Amino acid sequence: MTSIMAISAAALLAFADPAREEGNFEFTPSMGEDSIPEMYRLQGRKHWFQLDPPRRPEESHTTQALRFDSPVASPFPENNTVHAVYYRPVGRGPFPTTVVLDITGGDQSLSRLISTYLARNGVGALFMQMAYYGPRRPPGTSMKLMSANLLRTLPGIRQTVLDIRVARAWLASRPEVDKARIGVSGTSLGSLFAALAGSLEPRFDRVVILLGGGGMVEGFHDHPQARPVFRELAQYGLGKETIAFLLAPYDPATWAGRLKGRKVLMLEASRDEIISPAMATCLWKAAGQPEIVWFDCTHYGAIAYLGEALRRMRDHLKS
Repeated sequence: MTSIMAISAAALLAFADPAREEGNFEFTPSMGEDSIPEMYRLQGRKHWFQLDPPRRPEESHTTQALRFDSPVASPFPENNTVHAVYYRPVGRGPFPTTVVLDITGGDQSLSRLISTYLARNGVGALFMQMAYYGPRRPPGTSMKLMSANLLRTLPGIRQTVLDIRVARAWLASRPEVDKARIGVSGTSLGSLFAALAGSLEPRFDRVVILLGGGGMVEGFHDHPQARPVFRELAQYGLGKETIAFLLAPYDPATWAGRLKGRKVLMLEASRDEIISPAMATCLWKAAGQPEIVWFDCTHYGAIAYLGEALRRMRDHLKS
């Protein structure tokens, strides 16, 4: 990492003020708010935020921890503060910027790597923690966003989508952000939320779906890793058809028609053993057949194509 002594004068301007930035920003409903499904609509209101001083400065960008209040009050106070890291390119901008969403597990290194790459190449990135992830998980628990506990999982999905909508509003309030080029990007689980939020927030100008798909119940019902979850739900009398009915409002394919005509990029694995090619094709068709790139690999083998995927993401977000 470049030392502070080696930082250019332009970079110094980006973090000259060491004080934490605190204040309010406003979420304003979209012009088409009435056309958004009711469960994903938001009222206009002010939100508080705290933006920490820049840390780990590089010549190309700085990183800052961000917190703001979720528009949803879950039963767990820790989950109701949204945590994110803002990767801001050096300079005055305005920069194209994207919300970045993480994979199911791991140490979040992939999303931080993606955000770093984008910021080094002139694209701002806001890596946002989804519900019950990282510091949003109540201490002393092993709560997860995705589980067989539908009474927590389904509200958590809705909360995350609404959090993403509010995160976009925070980005739009920043003078260095190009308000006409604000996107949402996600990988694996994060791609499902990118597709949902991209569909349900019409002001996301660009959407990147990496290893994502739709038709969740049909795609996962017989999957070896998901089979125990469906067996557990069956004990409560929830069969496949009932689960499909319950999950339809949370399935990206349900609302993907709202992406038609938008700037959408799908990056998929032709031998994906987690989110199958059939699920990717389902979402692609529902979204109006946007640009799609197939890599000849498995879900985890896609790491071999990460460089190409990052370049395509960069170009799509900057277009």
